[in-house]
Formats: sequence, structure tokens, C-alpha cells
Amino acid sequence: MDPERARERLAEERARIERELEEHTRPDTSDEPEDSGDEANDLEQAGTDGAFIEDLRQNLEEIERAEQRLEEGTYGKSVVSGDPIPDERLEAIPWADRNVGDEPGGRG
Repeated sequence: MDPERARERLAEERARIERELEEHTRPDTSDEPEDSGDEANDLEQAGTDGAFIEDLRQNLEEIERAEQRLEEGTYGKSVVSGDPIPDERLEAIPWADRNVGDEPGGRG
């Protein structure tokens, strides 16, 4: 993948993830009284949101590492095998740092 396109895709994904993080970490400012039957739903939702937020934060860290690889000139190469990562994979997951076959349980 062209380095300029890589920067563009990484910036797009960073912005998208930061927006989602902001939306999911914004405090609830509703003045409506809580229905005690909603508490279980709220706890379940909080657990789901917490996992989602953690995934988003992890993706941001992966984007930062990809940006570092881009600066070092190693972006687009598997950190496991050193083989080139296909452009289609980088287009879909711009922070990808390995080929599908390099993934644990991957084929290849």
C-alpha cells in the first residue's frame, strides 16, 4: 500500500474510533428516574459497553503502532514472517501487522 494511502486510512480509522469512544464514554445526563427493572439491563449494557470500549482503545493502540511502523518503513510487512501484507487486508484493517496465515490459528 502506498504510504500516503496508509496514512489516510489510519487517520480515517483513528477519527472513527475516537468518535465512537466519545459516544460510548459520554456520561448519561438524563434526568429521568430509573426504573428498578432497568438496573439489570443497565448492568448488562455496562458490561457490553466496557468490552466494546476496551476493544476500541486496543484498536487505537494498534493504529499508533502501525503509524510507528509507517515512519520506520516497515508498514505493510508482517511482524511475524516479514512477508508483505496484501493491500486488500491493509485497506480493510489498516493497522494489520501480520498476514492471515501468521495469525494464531490462521491458515497458510
